Amino acid sequence: THADPSLSSLFAKEKLAHMNEEQLNRYDRLINEPSNDWDIYYWATEAKPMPAEFDTDVMAMLREFAKNRNREQRLRQPDLEYLFEPPR
Repeated sequence: THADPSLSSLFAKEKLAHMNEEQLNRYDRLINEPSNDWDIYYWATEAKPMPAEFDTDVMAMLREFAKNRNREQRLRQPDLEYLFEPPR
């Protein structure tokens, strides 16, 4: 199970359409390689130190997104229709 599906899903909805191929590959590696999804959450919220191998521009984007500087309400995962929307 994912530690915080709303964080990763909302991040994906907002950012994936704007990533280049290398960033998409780094994102794919980030969400698929760690054996514990809580680790990703802890790294993104800076609760635990992150291994150097995952300290990339994509993780920096996720850390910034996790700070929620605009104080958005993030109470639920987005609907999956965003996966089929054209990039904005």
